Amino acid sequence: MSSHKNHSKLEQVKEVVRNSDLKESEKTETIKRLEEWIAEDKAEGIIYEELVELAAGIKPMLAELGLIN
Repeated sequence: MSSHKNHSKLEQVKEVVRNSDLKESEKTETIKRLEEWIAEDKAEGIIYEELVELAAGIKPMLAELGLIN
């Protein structure tokens, strides 16, 4: 469920910003924001993967207890 598929797009946008005609201060601020989004994206992916692993471990226990089929 992670939006890591968009991670490469954010990297591409960073490169476009670097090569743009924006003022250096605008480039810096924009790249900083993009890097924050990339960090959030990575964190969401890690959390998702951990939840998937947790759910995979809990399902057999719930089935053994007769709580699910």
